Amino acid sequence: MKSLYFILFFITFGSRYFFFGICQNIPSPRREQTSTLVGTRLYFFGGNTIIGGGSNEVWYLDLSSSFSISKPPWHSDAAMPVGYNFGTSCLSPIDNSTVFLIGGRTWITNTKSYSYTSSVYKFDSKTS
Repeated sequence: MKSLYFILFFITFGSRYFFFGICQNIPSPRREQTSTLVGTRLYFFGGNTIIGGGSNEVWYLDLSSSFSISKPPWHSDAAMPVGYNFGTSCLSPIDNSTVFLIGGRTWITNTKSYSYTSSVYKFDSKTS
């Protein structure tokens, strides 16, 4: 009888975690990110995820075609060398493809701490 309880327990709770473990190409919830529109792509840089620490992810939405707002077609780009949040971004008017990330704070993965230096990072959207 105990084995029946264990099986039912696993089906009820184990399957719940199994379905949540399916990987999809969507960014995890975050706050404190920065974004910039480059051509028809809306880029999102860094942010603070629920897990904690600054994210080094770069995501974008291609706005050249219509899509369902309930399932936007997220695309992952190359990761940044450091986590980044609380900063701002601007597009270079010279080539309209270079994004500068200014200020904010960076998450240093090795030390698991934040750095508050006044850094400027450059992201080239043509080469990622």
